Amino acid sequence: YTVKRVLDIPGAMRPGDWYWDEKGAPADGPIIITVDLKAQVISIFRAGYEIGTAVVLYGAEDKPTPLGVFPISQKKVQHTSTLYDAEMPYMQRLTNDGVAIHASKLGPNLATHGCIGVPLEFAKKLFAATNLGDRVIITNGETLDVGGAIKAAS
Repeated sequence: YTVKRVLDIPGAMRPGDWYWDEKGAPADGPIIITVDLKAQVISIFRAGYEIGTAVVLYGAEDKPTPLGVFPISQKKVQHTSTLYDAEMPYMQRLTNDGVAIHASKLGPNLATHGCIGVPLEFAKKLFAATNLGDRVIITNGETLDVGGAIKAAS
């Protein structure tokens, strides 16, 4: 997988910041999502072109976000966690035990139970752009070896 373009972001991003720009990117093609927990950033690539990025919230120390490559296995616009009785709008499930990407309140001193929290409007765009089976690569800022198919690093 080759990255062909990254978005030109003016300055540092803060919690709640996100960008989405599909201009110049192919209208279709494989979607790859990368999440760098160390940088607290999610990036969405279509056919190698970054089309979206946002600051994320991730798991607390006692409920860490797992590292690895995960296919999107379920999508639901309105979902409520059965474990935590928490709303998870625009939920995209990554693991069988409930870790997902979803809209979340963002800010300092906040964390999730392992999920990737993103701004609501960004979550809507991401939800519309993805399909079941699209891959999400979660790293901690270091290279992740995924069988030689993809290498992701910040």
